[in-house]
Amino acid sequence: MRVVQYLKNPNASIYFCDKRFYRGVMLVGTMEVLEDADTKQMIWREGDTMYYPQGVTDPDYCVLKFTAAQGRYYSNFHSESFDIG
Repeated sequence: MRVVQYLKNPNASIYFCDKRFYRGVMLVGTMEVLEDADTKQMIWREGDTMYYPQGVTDPDYCVLKFTAAQGRYYSNFHSESFDIG
């Protein structure tokens, strides 16, 4: 379901946080849906058949590639935005 959303609108963000120290970073960018055989094979790992029974050629299997454009860091009650690239 999420893949369909990214195909319609590639805008995405991810957030990493460390609750122990109340700090984190949010990255904003775009998500690509990659379905070519070479990329799928490169990412494939033993045991993935648990999720994709037909293997690397399973029609439900694809690779999501996130490319960050900007971010925001938060630590010690201070936040700062930054550009990437």
